[in-house]
Amino acid sequence: MQVTPQLIDKLADLARLELDESSREELMRDLKEIIAFFEKLQEVDTTAVEPLIHITEQQNRLRNDEVKMEITRKEALRNAPLHDGIHMKVPKVIKK
Repeated sequence: MQVTPQLIDKLADLARLELDESSREELMRDLKEIIAFFEKLQEVDTTAVEPLIHITEQQNRLRNDEVKMEITRKEALRNAPLHDGIHMKVPKVIKK
């Protein structure tokens, strides 16, 4: 894969990045190194390697969901900048 200034410009546009010339050159150099690394990985014979789904044999230890009263309503509302004594009030973010 060829890393061109046009590719860098397109990637920067997609990522909504504003790059100066030095950042553009640095990004181009880094991307070339990344692609070279992946091309080197493609040379490795992996035909006898099983696909890896999990890195270890350990499984997640999940806890049961339990309803607990960790803090009271009064404690929860203490740091709220605006509340009505029962609910936290937040500014409207969806306009119709």
